[in-house]
Amino acid sequence: MLDRRALMTIGLAGAGAVLAGPVLGAEPSLNDQLSGWLDGLHDPVIIREGATWHVFGSGGWTGKPGLSWRTSTDLHDWHDNGSPFDAVPAWAQRAIPGARAIWAPDIHFVDGVFRLYYSVSTGGSMRSVTGFATSPTLDRADPRYGWTDHGLVVESFAGGTYNVIDANFVVDLAGNHWLAFGSYWSGIKLIALDRRTGKPNPGATLHSIAYRPAPTGGDNPVEGAFILPRGGWYYLFASYDYCCKKEQSNYYVAVGRARAITGPYVGRDGKPMMEGYGTAVIAERPWGSTNWRGPGHCGLFQDGARTLVVYHAYDVAHAARPTLRLAELSWDAAGWPAPVG
Repeated sequence: MLDRRALMTIGLAGAGAVLAGPVLGAEPSLNDQLSGWLDGLHDPVIIREGATWHVFGSGGWTGKPGLSWRTSTDLHDWHDNGSPFDAVPAWAQRAIPGARAIWAPDIHFVDGVFRLYYSVSTGGSMRSVTGFATSPTLDRADPRYGWTDHGLVVESFAGGTYNVIDANFVVDLAGNHWLAFGSYWSGIKLIALDRRTGKPNPGATLHSIAYRPAPTGGDNPVEGAFILPRGGWYYLFASYDYCCKKEQSNYYVAVGRARAITGPYVGRDGKPMMEGYGTAVIAERPWGSTNWRGPGHCGLFQDGARTLVVYHAYDVAHAARPTLRLAELSWDAAGWPAPVG
């Protein structure tokens, strides 16, 4: 997989914020301490089992179709851990015959097992499927280790209005299960899941939670949703503008929040994400000025009191390869995440 969609002209959206540079004498950030196998990572998510951290990402970027999987015991030094499965699952290959890789995973510990959602599609297509697999553990040395695929969860078709890639599983404050997904077209969607099956009930309501209006004949890039419940709010992180263009990528992450998981989500200025707004939280500013281009498609993990965010950016110094980036979010008194530098 090289490009995940047909890309049109690059435009730098105006929801950005000027991000602070390093502070003299400050402690090194997590990004400053990263080492090991960092490149070839796209669309990452992060989780911890015991003392081991696991980051999963889209397949295709390392020349293999299976999801990327890397591990660390200290959040600094990262190692290749193979792939949870090495090929596009047979049911998804039948649905999408042209698919060459598995995309955009999401991983959570759900009712005693690790649940891994993933998407399968082809570049620029609305014909997409999302499924999930489960394993009792992520430890390959544990005799319980092994993935069971549970097949189709949601799908979209050519000629429809939305695309089901970039799935994000979330449990709301009442314990209900949901799945967010979407890319371009009519934007980010949310649907309730049956807790027993991990799939929507027939006829379940599809909620729209983020959208970017486009001029006639233009493009409306929004994707990579991740919802984080925190402090009585739901925070929706979404990636805006364009990935997959190496050093020309101007991808960035905006955030909005809502009291209900179904929205409406608004940025710090109160403007709605359904109208293309939001508050920039991970962005290169000024655009095109640093080594790390197009930071985006983030995954978050609440580890006790700290909030970790993993994302990819294109490393100009190394052929603009998509590369692991990792930070700890700080939150202000009003409950908004500070920009990630």
